[in-house]
Amino acid sequence: MANETDPGEFGVLRSKRNATRYQILVEIAERQPAVNQQEIADAIGITAQAVSDYLQDLVEQSYVNKHGRGRYEVTKEGVDWLISQTDDLREFVDHVSEDVIGQVETETAIASTEISEGETVTMTMQDGVLRAMAGDTGGATAVAVTAAEPGDDVGITNFEGVVDYELGTVAVVSIPQVQNGGSRAVDGERVTELADEYDLIAVAGAEAVALADRTGLDPDIRFGSPEAVQEAAAKGLDVLLLAATDALSRHTDKLREQNVSYEVVDGAD
Repeated sequence: MANETDPGEFGVLRSKRNATRYQILVEIAERQPAVNQQEIADAIGITAQAVSDYLQDLVEQSYVNKHGRGRYEVTKEGVDWLISQTDDLREFVDHVSEDVIGQVETETAIASTEISEGETVTMTMQDGVLRAMAGDTGGATAVAVTAAEPGDDVGITNFEGVVDYELGTVAVVSIPQVQNGGSRAVDGERVTELADEYDLIAVAGAEAVALADRTGLDPDIRFGSPEAVQEAAAKGLDVLLLAATDALSRHTDKLREQNVSYEVVDGAD
């Protein structure tokens, strides 16, 4: 299958003639066996005489059978040609959607300053959120597609450069399962001290919830914690994860997959 990005590689786009043959075959397939040449001409924007000439050519190419005046049918060869050209067209449309239009998609950031539509903005990552500031002063820039006041969401496109920020880290406090002492086996004061050093607190497992309750901690993340912890760290936030031992591997596997730095702390007294 073709992988080139040049439209010339895609059959029906090579020439106006191929494109017209394709359209006429589609029209015949939709109308067969009774085919009105004037209706086809009106549908695709050419003359009835041109349709007649194309039909003669398609019959000679064995793409169409003629069964009498005004009665035509697309042959197996014609159907195969339509399918092959349609596959090429679909590939080209996918390329345009993903590689061309995708390059100018609009993303969303939070405005740090007043921003005018069409203004060049500098992009930064703060508190795990992509932020835009008026002016071209940083290593990553974009163009605002909406106006915004400070704190508003703002649409951006034409992103250039790299947002410079450090990945967050994760400290995982391992909590024994209840049959091995559970949350009561963990030094609550130590966990409270650790919590002051991190941006977010996450819990995984009932033992972790019990520990957070006992130490007066209010978790930021309780559900979907493997993905949430990984994403938070990937956006520059440091996370303290309280995890029961039976939930530990799901989280550490996710962190390793995404190359997020973490350490496991034994929470037992």
